[in-house]
Amino acid sequence: MRLTILSTLLFAGTSLSAGSALAAGELNLICAADVVICEQMQGDFEKAHDIKVNMVRMSSGEAYAKIRAEARNPKTDLWWAGTGDPHLQAASEGLTEEYKSPMLDQLQDWAKNQAESSGFKTVGVYAGALGWGYNTEIFKQKGYKEPSCWADLLAPELKGEIQIANPNSSGTAYTALASLVQIMGEEKAFEYLKSLNANISQYTKSGSAPVKAAARGETGLGIVFMHDAVAQTAEGFPVKSIAPCEGTGYEIGSMSIVKGARNMDNAKTWYDWSLKPEVQSRMKDAKSFQLPSNKTAEIPKEAPRFEDIKLIDYDFKTYGDPEKRKALLERWDREIGAVAN
Repeated sequence: MRLTILSTLLFAGTSLSAGSALAAGELNLICAADVVICEQMQGDFEKAHDIKVNMVRMSSGEAYAKIRAEARNPKTDLWWAGTGDPHLQAASEGLTEEYKSPMLDQLQDWAKNQAESSGFKTVGVYAGALGWGYNTEIFKQKGYKEPSCWADLLAPELKGEIQIANPNSSGTAYTALASLVQIMGEEKAFEYLKSLNANISQYTKSGSAPVKAAARGETGLGIVFMHDAVAQTAEGFPVKSIAPCEGTGYEIGSMSIVKGARNMDNAKTWYDWSLKPEVQSRMKDAKSFQLPSNKTAEIPKEAPRFEDIKLIDYDFKTYGDPEKRKALLERWDREIGAVAN
C-alpha cells in the first residue's frame, strides 16, 4: 500500500515537473539583425531560461511583411532588432502589443522616446549611424579618391563600384532613403538617387550585404550602418568606415511583441532579458558594434559614437508612418527600381 502511494506521489511529482517544463514552452522569434548576433542571443537566452527559441532570421522589411501577413493568425511572438521605422509602422497599424517593461527606466532617452512615440508597442534596443564602408585596397589600386560626402558617391569613376540594399526589403536602405529626403528635400533626394543609380552594381536584399561584398573585394563600397562596416574591419578586412560630411540619419534598432502572440509570457521574458546591461554588453562578442540602449551596458570601443558624427534630427514618427513609408517606397520603385542596372 505504502509503495503504491509512494509510486503515485513520485508519478505526480514527475508529471508536475514535466508540466512546468511544458509551461515554460517555446518562443517564436524573428531576428532582424546579423545572423551571428541572432544565434548568440538565442543561445544565451536558452541557457538562462527553460524556453526553446524557434528563431527565423530575416531583414526588417521582410519581418514587417511577415507579421502583417499573419495578423489574423499570428505565428510569431516577438520581433527583435532591425531598424525602427518598420517597427513603428507595425505599431501604428495595431500589429504589435503595448508593453511597459520594468527595464524602461534603465534605458537611454532615445530608446525611451521610441517606446513613448509608439504607445509602448516597441522599444529601442540599440542605435547606429548610417554611412558607408569602402575597400581601401581597391580604392588605392584604382586611384579612387576617398569619398567623405554623399556628393562624392556620384563620381563617374565609381560606376559599378557601389552597392546598397533595396529599401523594400531592407530597413538600412529605407533609413538611407528617408535620411536623404530629410537632408536634401524629396525632389533633390530622388534626383540624387537617380544619379547614384549609375554607380550602383547591385541592390541587395540584406542591409549589411553591401559592405560584406566590399570586404571580399566584390565591390568597392557599401552604403550601410557604420557599425556593419566596423564589424568587417574587426574581422581583418581592409574596410574603412565613413560618416558623410553633409550629415546622416541613424537607426534605433527596436523590439516588438506581436499582438495576439501565442507565447505572450515568454515574449515578455525575452523582452525584459534583452534590455539587461549584461546581455547588451555581450553583443560585442558577436562583433556587433552598435550603441546599446541600456545606460550601464558596456559600449564597444569600436562602436562609432554619435558625438563624433554629424547627425540629422531624424524624424522617426513621420518616416515610420505607414502612408509616408508607402509613398516613398512606391516612388522609389517607379523612379529607381524600375530603371535599376
